[in-house]
Amino acid sequence: MSHGTYNFQWGEAQTGIHDLLIQELPAEPTKPEKDRLAAFQNYATLYIKYLQIFRRLEQCYDQIVHPQKRRILRHVLDGVTGRVLELKNEMVLLEFSEFHYFDDILSDLKLTPNDIEIPIPKYFIHEKYKVLQDREKLLGQILAKMGPQEEKKEEVTMSIEDAIRLIQVHERARQGRLRAKFMREIRIQEERERLAANRGAPTLDPDVAAVRIQKIWKGYAIRKRTRREREEEMMFIGMIPQPLPTSSKNTHQYQAEKVEEFRRVTQEEHEREYQQALDTIKNKIREVEGPDMKETMQDQIRQWFIECR
Repeated sequence: MSHGTYNFQWGEAQTGIHDLLIQELPAEPTKPEKDRLAAFQNYATLYIKYLQIFRRLEQCYDQIVHPQKRRILRHVLDGVTGRVLELKNEMVLLEFSEFHYFDDILSDLKLTPNDIEIPIPKYFIHEKYKVLQDREKLLGQILAKMGPQEEKKEEVTMSIEDAIRLIQVHERARQGRLRAKFMREIRIQEERERLAANRGAPTLDPDVAAVRIQKIWKGYAIRKRTRREREEEMMFIGMIPQPLPTSSKNTHQYQAEKVEEFRRVTQEEHEREYQQALDTIKNKIREVEGPDMKETMQDQIRQWFIECR
């Protein structure tokens, strides 16, 4: 998606937060809700709406490349995350359970259960990637020093006579199965030969045979063509998905993942440029305005000494 799309999505999330704040903090304070079920419904509705806003903001924070916008987004995202946790705690205190059922609320908001799944924020992994790599490296070194842990396996003890008897039983069963299969094939073959002898040599007119072959082939070809046309029509109206491409690199999912990775690389470049610009501006201010600021401060201190004698 483009930069404008994520900016528009951020704007929608901000509008949703504003509406929820008006709902939670009205001009005139409302009376406390005494009905436990009604209170849970209110908290659950707010929880689902904040969760939708959290998902939008998390996606925007992961894909927006502007460093200063990302800093503002991070503050808003942390605040929404904290509010989601507060609402979850309130629902647990009301229901005395970690699991809740939002079927009626999802139906009213026209959402699916997938819409209320809490995703792991991508910045948890991308911003701590080096720390996670160092941790895995440290664990690998510790495991290498400890060496592989051998699991103690209990050996099954069996006498030689019992082992021989067990092998004999299985071998006799195998031979019995082969013999039964061979005898069944012989009986089937004899039955076929008997039926062929009773029926005699087949007599069929060549023209009739040709017509039968043509009829069978034309029926097969028409059924195949009808099945293909039906599948094409269903694909056209969107009732069945399009066939998957032969290569995974040609899929839309792969292209979207490549775009997301490219935007993350761009984020790192812009962040690096932003930090360099901050250092450059700080040094420039120190060199250009530093002497004037130093002289001004000295004059103020000198004037203070003169006035306080």
